[in-house]
Amino acid sequence: MLESRSVARILIADDHQLLADACKNLLEPKFKVVGIVTDGSQLASAVAEFKPDIILLDIYMPRLNGLDAGEQIKKKNPRMKLIFLTMSLEAEVVAEAFRRGASGYVLKQSAGTELLLAVHRVNRGESYLSPLIAKETVTFLLNNRGSSTEEKRITPRQIEILQLLAEGMSMKQVANVIDVKPGTVAFHKYRMMETLNISTTAELLGYAIKRQMIHA
Repeated sequence: MLESRSVARILIADDHQLLADACKNLLEPKFKVVGIVTDGSQLASAVAEFKPDIILLDIYMPRLNGLDAGEQIKKKNPRMKLIFLTMSLEAEVVAEAFRRGASGYVLKQSAGTELLLAVHRVNRGESYLSPLIAKETVTFLLNNRGSSTEEKRITPRQIEILQLLAEGMSMKQVANVIDVKPGTVAFHKYRMMETLNISTTAELLGYAIKRQMIHA
């Protein structure tokens, strides 16, 4: 009985179903995969339902990207561990993931050999960074984050709206997805532009790309 309680519960969040299933099959002999979700907006309810110990999540997901979804989860559940499984080798993205509360960062191209090791280490309270990423560069970025790079924050609702707009949806379509009036979406859009000191929709899209909400 004691042994079964010590098995880590893992929730997988990735919009590529085949990859998510492959990760589940790889992990299940050693860990308990409690669920799979396919977009960032589903994570909050899935966390409340499944109460995982570790969340394995992609950065690039529809509706709400993994960085913002992970940050929101860590604020409410600081003891939960995040392992990002992604394609990005960019040191700035890696550093941002750890700023948002990551315990591990695994590249999809090496997931088969690294994922089990990463989960074991994170489950023991350690951290994991793929050896293909220059640790020194990430450490430098984490230790030398200037205040000028920290832009005024926008709200979680505005982040969700911005990602949907950046994915090509109209304000009416966004309103239908999140069940609000189109005028509410417009209000949030222009409040974001005001907060970020952005004057055009194109600049707002550029901001979304910069924050890794969508692929450039």
